[in-house]
Amino acid sequence: MFRFAFLLLCLSRPITAQVAILQIQVVEGEGAILQPGARSARPLTVEITDETGKPVADAAVSFHLPDDGPGGTFASGLRTDVVVTSARGRATIHAFQANRSSGRFQIRIVASKEQARAGTVAFQYIAALKPGMAAAKAARGSHTGRWIVLGLAAVGGGAAAALMSHGGSSPAAATPAPAAPAFSIGAPNISVGKP
Repeated sequence: MFRFAFLLLCLSRPITAQVAILQIQVVEGEGAILQPGARSARPLTVEITDETGKPVADAAVSFHLPDDGPGGTFASGLRTDVVVTSARGRATIHAFQANRSSGRFQIRIVASKEQARAGTVAFQYIAALKPGMAAAKAARGSHTGRWIVLGLAAVGGGAAAALMSHGGSSPAAATPAPAAPAFSIGAPNISVGKP
């Protein structure tokens, strides 16, 4: 009689299988190019599934930014943030503030649920400032008016920037931007198929 009662008790409880293996796939935000010092406009989303491909809800997913070099901070001001997956197995980081170091960086991603853990990396980039943009930003910051960069023209060994004032300052008060170093653009290199 005792065995029968124990068997009924066991059968009346829902059986929940533990997750044995986690898989991580970056579904949005891989390869994003950010402007130096800007806030990201494109979220980073990952999808966590089990060994059968079924989405895993309530998994903890941590995102880790580099301690130095290109990277930045999350909305909390820290380089690490943790998000719990939705019922669809997705975790998204929306707010990210890029620093001013240009180049490629990796975001380490670690997912865990019960005893299962998995990790991957996503790569993003911080663009370099264009040669004339630094001078234009300096000129814009040193005057009370708003400035619009009209263009850069490569002339012989240097470049010249034409600036126009829009309110606040007269055009006569504008200081010309210093000449940017000479540069040249070569032919594009595009390859398709096997090298």
